[in-house]
Amino acid sequence: MIKAGFAQKAVTPEPGISLGGYFHDRVAQTVRDDLYVKAAVIEADGDRVAIVACDLLWMDKEIVNAARAAIHESLGIPPESVLISATHTHTGPDVADRGMVPIDREWIATLAPAISAAVEEAAGAMFEAVLRPNTGWEDESSFNRLLRMRDGTDRFGWSGDPAAVAGVAGPIDPEVVVLGVYDQESNLRGMLVNFALHVDVIGGGKADFISADWPGELARTVAAIYGEDVVTLFLQGTSGDINHCTHFATELPTAGVAKAVQLGRTIGAAAINAVEKAEPTHDETLHGMIEVLQIPYYVVEDKLREEVAQLKAQGPTGDFERFLIERVESWPYNGKTADVPVQALRIGPLAVIGLPGEIFVRWGLTIKAWSPAPYTMVVELANDWFGYVPTIEQAERGGYGAKPILSRRLNASAGRIMSDAALVMLNRLWPPDQAPQTDVSVHLETAMAPYKS
Repeated sequence: MIKAGFAQKAVTPEPGISLGGYFHDRVAQTVRDDLYVKAAVIEADGDRVAIVACDLLWMDKEIVNAARAAIHESLGIPPESVLISATHTHTGPDVADRGMVPIDREWIATLAPAISAAVEEAAGAMFEAVLRPNTGWEDESSFNRLLRMRDGTDRFGWSGDPAAVAGVAGPIDPEVVVLGVYDQESNLRGMLVNFALHVDVIGGGKADFISADWPGELARTVAAIYGEDVVTLFLQGTSGDINHCTHFATELPTAGVAKAVQLGRTIGAAAINAVEKAEPTHDETLHGMIEVLQIPYYVVEDKLREEVAQLKAQGPTGDFERFLIERVESWPYNGKTADVPVQALRIGPLAVIGLPGEIFVRWGLTIKAWSPAPYTMVVELANDWFGYVPTIEQAERGGYGAKPILSRRLNASAGRIMSDAALVMLNRLWPPDQAPQTDVSVHLETAMAPYKS
């Protein structure tokens, strides 16, 4: 017998708080829609796993560790079976002092208790459940935001001379992976949705309001169909180089509230389509594991020092340049090693991988390509944050997300180390006698072929 429970708690701060995600301060004047901590607890044969999705910019290990300790004490769920992730909304406060905007420590202190309380409430509201995993497809809402230039570098977006662009620098991941959780009367009670698309749509650099952005609209789309009590957890896919800005001419919304609503409805529709056609699973295996990897931090190179010296000589022109100068000159991690947690959960035929950073999409596609699980969610911004994690070849091309210290905090090989560890754990969770003989060609083709217009 499988049991499951869902809960959500609002963690919306009061207006007047600074919003995170940019190199300049934006102060919230109003609340457009609430920020939530959403929890799902699943139980089978005495084992439990808990998954939490937070409408936050990213996760911090202090929050995660405190919440896991409280959950273990109250419910007995081991830390390796509790995954805590962020949706990456840029219209909410920062959760740790990254030196970009002021933080509200009193509000931050409420987050770990809210997470543990949501998990406890979900565990206290469990029902006999039927799990229905499936995959959908949405390939017109996300775009790889890096361009490969004819000079061999990568660049963010289409500003500058279009003739200098050789093509789009990487793929997207159009797969929408869902887990619908139904009761014995075939009512949908909650859903997990995994899709790779950066969450910085509704407000942009001039935002002055609090919002969960398009994942909030996704949840409202699902609730409009199945009922207000249905809880939808959005689990962010590997989208370190993915956003919503089209490469093509369009008369459709491209940013702001209209675009966030459109994305919420579009991706919600793909999730609903998938879950409506999902077969129930009779696999009741639940298990979780975490491996803490030792990955070297980036070491400041002469090339970067020279760039900073030139910026100082000419005078920084904006927040971006000032932040780079300050961080390079105060970088404390030369020669040091980071403790990087990689998590793997098995929920019947569904694998859930948690990675602690903003991961370039090829790493997610690589994990999916070689995963032995019938369904695989790769969730970034899980359990901690170590900046952007580009591919090895893109780490030195200068594109946004690959800039050392400003975006990339770890050694260029970090993504390979993380994805290799994830695959080892997945093969422990699915030993050869349990792993289906799946056709990996679909994921391989997507992972290896450049996404060009």
